[in-house]
Amino acid sequence: MRRCWLGMLLVMGAPAAQAVSQEIQASFSPDPSNPQKNVFINKTPESGYCVSNPVECRNNNTFSIRLPVRFDSARALQPDGSQRNNAMVKVPAQWRALTVTNAVTGESERVEVRVAGIGSQYRLSDTAANLTGAPTALQGHQTLWTNSSWVYAPPPCVYSGVGYYSDTTYAFFWKTPIDGSCTKMVAFAIPAMSYDYLDFAYELRTPNPLGMSSGQYTGSLSYRLGPGGDFDMGDVMLPTDPQLTLDFVLDVQHTLKVDIPPGGDKVQLAPAGGWQGWINAGRRPVRLFRDQTFHISASSRFSMYRICNGEDEAILCKIINPQTRRFTHVDVSVSLPNGMTDVAGQPVKRQLLSAKSLAQRFQPGFYVDRGIGTLHFEVMPESIDKGFLTNGPYRGDITVVWDSEI
Repeated sequence: MRRCWLGMLLVMGAPAAQAVSQEIQASFSPDPSNPQKNVFINKTPESGYCVSNPVECRNNNTFSIRLPVRFDSARALQPDGSQRNNAMVKVPAQWRALTVTNAVTGESERVEVRVAGIGSQYRLSDTAANLTGAPTALQGHQTLWTNSSWVYAPPPCVYSGVGYYSDTTYAFFWKTPIDGSCTKMVAFAIPAMSYDYLDFAYELRTPNPLGMSSGQYTGSLSYRLGPGGDFDMGDVMLPTDPQLTLDFVLDVQHTLKVDIPPGGDKVQLAPAGGWQGWINAGRRPVRLFRDQTFHISASSRFSMYRICNGEDEAILCKIINPQTRRFTHVDVSVSLPNGMTDVAGQPVKRQLLSAKSLAQRFQPGFYVDRGIGTLHFEVMPESIDKGFLTNGPYRGDITVVWDSEI
């Protein structure tokens, strides 16, 4: 009899622990009512500590998030004097950096974040009064730990004023000005304990939005949860999730708007004081020019160049007599309002404009709202001679471009 064997591989997989992610949103758009305020505004919906303590968070420029991450005790907490076997809390309180990138332009910027506070609600396996023999719940929570109740933060953590309790729970929140382990030592054995959620406050350092192109910048920063990790609650309290990822989205919406007064698109070159000196006395003008003002609103860098009679790479701009085909050259320069500089940080006064490939770049030091600038059009002095002046009208098209895409 032949025997046939059928081998079967049985695999039973436990569900893998999931990482927790949280999006941090910040945006910038210029505010005409406060042009000097060039900062990102945090748009992340708040939860946790700052919802009930908005003034405290506003004064410290912090924000808070509450996440559904539990920590459960792997064994009983014993008054054995070991810090890691008690209620220890350590968080990334020092600044950490990440890179955010504009997917369209490829530009990158640096963002920094630090955890400025930590909190939760501990839940006991029995009432605090039963665990300690105290006559009331409050006294039970106070005597359960060798260093008082959890409203008082152990150093280097700092008191924040938060402490709410029931028979079996105590909600707390501690500020974390520096890195370090903040530990509550048990005075009585606790068979089991858990933290119901993870509540943390954070601070942000964002880049200068005036130096960034419009669009969304994204990047991520991940933290390990658990013993030896970034959020370390000791060796007894273990997290339900091993990792926390913060996904940053910085949205930049710039303004670049130029308003030319009515009729400003028709530029007539003339001597200072008009043509009467030439007509009446034959005095040859020293200059033929026209200064055309404009209003500009800008919150980010931009470039400027001129197009001459439809040619964006023309070396010189010309105006031409349509009958004789005689021509002369016209220079175009720009002066920009206070608050705008060239790439060297200098004020922009009569900066000569060139072809597109040689576009001049400019940068506002703050949001300029309807600042007054001037375009200067001038015939080159060597072209002003008697023959040029007596040959009738000269015409040409010069287009000036303000370009935010640089």
